[in-house]
Amino acid sequence: MRRLKACLVAGAALLAPFAAQTHAHAQATPPSDALERLSDFKTTGTTEFTYIDQDTEMADNVRKVLERIELPPGFEISLYALVPDARHIAVGPQGVATFVGTRKTDVWAVTDRDMNRVADEVKRFAPSLAFDIPNGPCFSDDGMLYIAERNRVLVFPAAEFFYESPDVAAFNVIPQGELIPPEEESFNHSARVCRIGPDGKIYISLGQPFNVYPEEKHELYLDTGIGGMIRLNQDGTGREVYTTGIRNSVGHDFHPGTGELWFTDNQVDGMGDDIPPGEINRQTAAGQNFGFPWYGGGDVRTNEWKGAEVPADVIFPVVETIAHAADLGMTFYTGDMFPNEYRNAIFSAQHGSWNRTTPVGARVMVTVIDEEGNATTEPFAEGWINENGEYLGRPVDVAQLRDGSLLVSDDLVGALYRISYTAPTQQ
Repeated sequence: MRRLKACLVAGAALLAPFAAQTHAHAQATPPSDALERLSDFKTTGTTEFTYIDQDTEMADNVRKVLERIELPPGFEISLYALVPDARHIAVGPQGVATFVGTRKTDVWAVTDRDMNRVADEVKRFAPSLAFDIPNGPCFSDDGMLYIAERNRVLVFPAAEFFYESPDVAAFNVIPQGELIPPEEESFNHSARVCRIGPDGKIYISLGQPFNVYPEEKHELYLDTGIGGMIRLNQDGTGREVYTTGIRNSVGHDFHPGTGELWFTDNQVDGMGDDIPPGEINRQTAAGQNFGFPWYGGGDVRTNEWKGAEVPADVIFPVVETIAHAADLGMTFYTGDMFPNEYRNAIFSAQHGSWNRTTPVGARVMVTVIDEEGNATTEPFAEGWINENGEYLGRPVDVAQLRDGSLLVSDDLVGALYRISYTAPTQQ
């Protein structure tokens, strides 16, 4: 990280010559060595991007599906970009590009060059790097792009500048194999999410891999932050467990007024269609416990831990949502485009149920919070489940563009949607 700090001190004028050298090598560097070269401001020899065609029959078909989506009066939804496997979204603070993670091996850079609110270009970000479930991108206010993977965290200084080149400045924050113990790596619940808090620290969720984990894992998970959230300084130091008692949170954000952490949580499967409920939680202090594995969601006890004594300090959710809807990404709305009633409200994505007899979810929810911290939740955008119970889309995350409109990602279709508002004309 010393090179990273030197880079920031030197400024963009010093970094520009490095970016100009990106096509210097004819032979591409093996992916295992690419990060080391990029951290030394060396070229990797990578010269090609993967681009996603935006003018296709699929794009036309997606637009037809969006015609059935129901929204409050004055709101419209449109196709912003085709983005394969689109998961969590990080909008660049300069408004130049938006970065989209996946549960596979790609991170996508999305650009609206003519600012007509439809993306012109979607290409793979940092094509020389081998990513492993790079689900969670997030930005600091000063333009540092962090990407939380299954078992690594990377930082890309000036990502909105470097992304035009195949080679980018890239550094380890948490090296491979040190985010969680390597023996705890799993294909399940490994989609990390990150945010920069009001204190300038990175907050990262670490889903535990089981439906309900066994007792012998409990102390290890408490110590490492698995089944909770960790926070650390932006240079990777000062790691601590901030939150415990979470099954698998894949969405969190900080209240613009209070600075408190709010997060969604996915609850236990196999207990029936209607229990346990999903959760939206509010954290007011470090170290709070939100009840898992004693509770499967809300105050519903898990079968596996039914006989265990429950800690006295468990905090229950502020909002209980419909069971198995899979509440994922969320953001507090701070823009000026939407009506005043949505100011500081939470917009969140329900991915949709996978094992419920009658599918539920696949929609965007809005949660309005009053001055006492009480919250009410209702559907905001819905219609991605058709009359046959088929999924026409599965929303994952919600993010705010600089103009105050919202982006919604969909990993089934592979797309970003844009929700905007125009005040209805008075009759």
